Amino acid sequence: MNPYYTDSAEYLRRYFGEVKVQKISVNAGFSCPNRDGTIGHGGCSYCDNSTFTPGYCSAQYSVRQQLEEGKVFFGRKYPDMRYLAYFQSYTNTYGRESNTLRTLYDEALGVEGVVGLVIGTRPDTLPQQVIELLADINRHRPVFVEIGAETSCDDTLRLVNRGHTWAATCDAVRRAAEAGLHVGLHFIMGLPGETPERSLQSVADACVLPVESLKLHQLQIIEGTPLHRQWLKGDIKLHTYSLEEYLELCVRAVNTVPYGIAIERFVAQAPPGKVVSPRWGVKNYQFTQRLHKLLEKNFRHT
Repeated sequence: MNPYYTDSAEYLRRYFGEVKVQKISVNAGFSCPNRDGTIGHGGCSYCDNSTFTPGYCSAQYSVRQQLEEGKVFFGRKYPDMRYLAYFQSYTNTYGRESNTLRTLYDEALGVEGVVGLVIGTRPDTLPQQVIELLADINRHRPVFVEIGAETSCDDTLRLVNRGHTWAATCDAVRRAAEAGLHVGLHFIMGLPGETPERSLQSVADACVLPVESLKLHQLQIIEGTPLHRQWLKGDIKLHTYSLEEYLELCVRAVNTVPYGIAIERFVAQAPPGKVVSPRWGVKNYQFTQRLHKLLEKNFRHT
């Protein structure tokens, strides 16, 4: 048991006991409403989806094929591993009829060893019929809904071309939780114009909602994105964290989040060749080790 915060491993044990469970990413060929012209073009200004998509994860392959490839990759180390099908790329409740969504989700759950779903989506693409569909699946297999909130500041949401509001996030979280779904929120620390205090306010705002988990990570400036171009031109202001600054921010975040709400991660790691800033040169596990050392000195939860 992690003494500092509820981590991802402890969170998954609530539902799967001591069985080892690994997420396998799936790209089912979705788009986003701020990408395809429905509410905007170009997508989120910081986003390059390829930076977090594994090599086996391609929409040219079926959901089953991608999951089987992922099982081969992860199963070498843990033959008894079980899996969550992680519909990660783009917005995985968007632009498809409910029957089509059901077919995709059922295909994933039909793969041997898959014990649940993780659905990455946006707060403005969770109409009630989709929530009811996911709730129906959740009666038989756990469904974790990961909603990209990014910040609770509407000015920042407009600046990075998200195309939704914090009120939309609050509404989606409440409706999904009322339906019995396991809801998590994703936040990016250091978005344009945001101070450390503003980022921590987003975390605090999330904690009064019925969420089970949070994902946090530093803003990464990825080469070739709209954000990168805006930054080069001086059109936006960014607080680029040093490693030490960001570690301290994460300590403050831990002390903001009540024990029981899981913090599933603190950092993201895009391919080094694509990252313009920050370039810390540490692996995720090294970051976590350093964070835990700081928490030993600063921990205040009881």
